[in-house]
Amino acid sequence: MKSKVTGIRSASTATASRSRVRRGGAAARRDGFWPYLFIFPLIFGVGLFYIWPIIQTAYFSFTTSGVFGGSTWSGLANYTKLISDPQLYRALANTLIYTLIVLLGIPIAVWLASLINTPGLRFASFYRVLFFLPYVAMPTAVALVWKVIFNGNFGILNYILSLVGIKGPFWISTPGYALVAVSIVGLWSSLGFAMIILGAGLKKIPPELYEAAELDGASRAGQFRYITVPLLTPSIFFVLIITIISSFQLFDLLYALLGHTNPVMPQTESLVFYFFNQGFESNARGYAAAIAIFIFLLIGLVTIWQFKLQKKWVNND
Repeated sequence: MKSKVTGIRSASTATASRSRVRRGGAAARRDGFWPYLFIFPLIFGVGLFYIWPIIQTAYFSFTTSGVFGGSTWSGLANYTKLISDPQLYRALANTLIYTLIVLLGIPIAVWLASLINTPGLRFASFYRVLFFLPYVAMPTAVALVWKVIFNGNFGILNYILSLVGIKGPFWISTPGYALVAVSIVGLWSSLGFAMIILGAGLKKIPPELYEAAELDGASRAGQFRYITVPLLTPSIFFVLIITIISSFQLFDLLYALLGHTNPVMPQTESLVFYFFNQGFESNARGYAAAIAIFIFLLIGLVTIWQFKLQKKWVNND
């Protein structure tokens, strides 16, 4: 008897599933082409402006450009040259150094966001806008301001250093210092975005946790360490991803701050600037395409690696 009841239930479940499938198919037929029509602009835009340029770049990376235009198939010649190119590794090292310095802004942003989100703080919205302005400002305008600050003769930074007996260098025209100067500007510019994202994450933390911790005698530092930081790790992970991707694409700030004719540029250029130099200055479009594919794969691998590591330290509960 029980087996008959089970068989009847299974048959009814299968019948209900088939009826749902038929209803779904009928609904899809009733909708016709309208769903596809609405998503077509998005698919067309993504395909035309993102996927197709990637395919073109991948193709051109296997070609060699002619002096008067055109290109010829050269196979893996560009990638063979890429592997043995010391300038590429120098540009990669500069990009990594810049990225590491800019990443120092994340713990600073966590601290600043926690301060701005302190309950009862006056003018908190004004502070958020003040920190966010550099992020939305044009890199050229930002570079012009920082050029004055970093000026070796009359810059305000060297003036402050002179007050304590330190002779400041020519920041944007000295190898080593130029990369540090660009990294400082990048860190300063990225603080606002990180603070907005982290501030939104802080608002999701239940205040009852802080009240319970305070009743248990936890200090403000202890609450920050054991409540704020662990529960903020999803937002920190998001900011980490965005910061690394944008840092690997360093170009406009470097170009605007140092200038193309700066003698320190060969020692300071980033991967994207090296791509620009090869593609638009040296007219080696095939080799530049290989550099672009290298940057694309590098960012993809680093992002995948971060998503694998986030399972060990990001709190998703």
